[in-house]
Amino acid sequence: MTRALVIAAPASGSGKTTVATGLMAALTRRGTSVAPFKIGPDYIDPGYHALATGRPGRNLDPVLVGPALLGPLVRHGSAGCEIAVIEGVMGLFDGRVSDGAGSTAQVAGLVGAPVVLVVDCKGQSRSLAALLHGFRSFDPETRLAGVVLNRVGSPRHEEVLRAACDEVGLPVLGALPRRVELAVPSRHLGLVTAAEHGDAALAAVDAMAELVGAHLDLDAVVRIAEPLPAGEVWDPAAALARDPGGPTSRLADVSRAPGASRPGSVSAKAPADPARGQPGSGVVGVGTATTRAADRPLRIGMLGGPAFSFGYAEHPELLAAAGAEVVTVDPLRDETLPWGTAGLVLPGGFPEEHVAALGQNAGLLAAIRELAASGAPIRAECGGLLYLCRELDGTPLVGALDATAAMTGRLTLGYRDAVALADSSGFAAGERVPGHEFHHCAVTPRAGTPAAWGWRGGEPEGFVTGGVHGSFLHTHPAGSPGAVARFVDNAAAHAGS
Repeated sequence: MTRALVIAAPASGSGKTTVATGLMAALTRRGTSVAPFKIGPDYIDPGYHALATGRPGRNLDPVLVGPALLGPLVRHGSAGCEIAVIEGVMGLFDGRVSDGAGSTAQVAGLVGAPVVLVVDCKGQSRSLAALLHGFRSFDPETRLAGVVLNRVGSPRHEEVLRAACDEVGLPVLGALPRRVELAVPSRHLGLVTAAEHGDAALAAVDAMAELVGAHLDLDAVVRIAEPLPAGEVWDPAAALARDPGGPTSRLADVSRAPGASRPGSVSAKAPADPARGQPGSGVVGVGTATTRAADRPLRIGMLGGPAFSFGYAEHPELLAAAGAEVVTVDPLRDETLPWGTAGLVLPGGFPEEHVAALGQNAGLLAAIRELAASGAPIRAECGGLLYLCRELDGTPLVGALDATAAMTGRLTLGYRDAVALADSSGFAAGERVPGHEFHHCAVTPRAGTPAAWGWRGGEPEGFVTGGVHGSFLHTHPAGSPGAVARFVDNAAAHAGS
């Protein structure tokens, strides 16, 4: 039976990523099978979690998938593992600004896991007791089970801090000294991704594992973890069967946006015969559907590699369960799309950091431009949206969308209760979907005609043109499996037309 625990902190910057990633790696290296999770819509930490454990890093976000799905998703991602280590987000009780939804405390309660609090102890001593007392008593439903002392200055400092923890009756699981060399390079949206950081990312994970292994009582940590409650296990095929696509209403508190068109199917033009080229970076998942043109799997490309690493592990699993062969395409390496590509997914990432190299890959840019012109379903989120524009910061890119993109100094951040404003290859007009924005970019114009999304307090955003659906909004496929089914259906119709 899988045990679980949550690594949390009083605030961002306390060291929970170092502790969580180091704990995952240290346990894995001593032979314990670890399932890694990150709370919230963070795409960067799961990459380091995957390096630490050798398993896909997964996200847990009750805002994007609904509270009822958290337990099933944890049990799915923990299958065959001895322990699930769940890294929190921001401070323990921080979540959506309006109501705190999606907080680490909420997820810990939904999953049924105890919390270990990582505290940055620099500049405090006995005050730690007051801090711990406040966090433990603020919400009795959140079970604080232990403390990790971080950035401890000296043996005497550690002694005083441990005495403070004894005053409130919380066990100390370890004390980490101040170590500046563990810093991982960061940029405007957080850490540099593991996919970009390469060998340095592996070195950072090694350092975290050594630090945690030397200064935490791993046996005590494992004892604190508790068995996951029995219950339903999320299954992509079952999720698709329950939500096979079509108009739905998942957010009762969001009104239908003005001007939204009526639901309907998406028509696809007959595709041009694709030129045979180099295969993509690798097959992610294989379904059972075949195209009507030949006895071969329905092939869906998914951009990946250092420039496009922002995605959810459940997405390729749902595509495969819907009948697709999912092939990763690295636009920094692959010069064209895999032969027979019937649809394309462009996740988020940091294309702005690689824009020169992306712009030089003329073969792939032309192949994607041709696929878009054929009417094939193409789904792009955030970084993928930038890549489909005519240019990004002056560098010509795909040009499937009549828009230009540029980096700005303004951060756009927050959850959105979005309504689809038009039929597209993934969503039906009027469909209501929770999403999240996180970017420093601007696209001109902000929206096409029709736009992809609308929400209260915001202007219409995104583009729906032919089979292309592009926007800044990130959605979680496990929260909208019908969108995946609709996308694959449209890809199959396009391939067979």
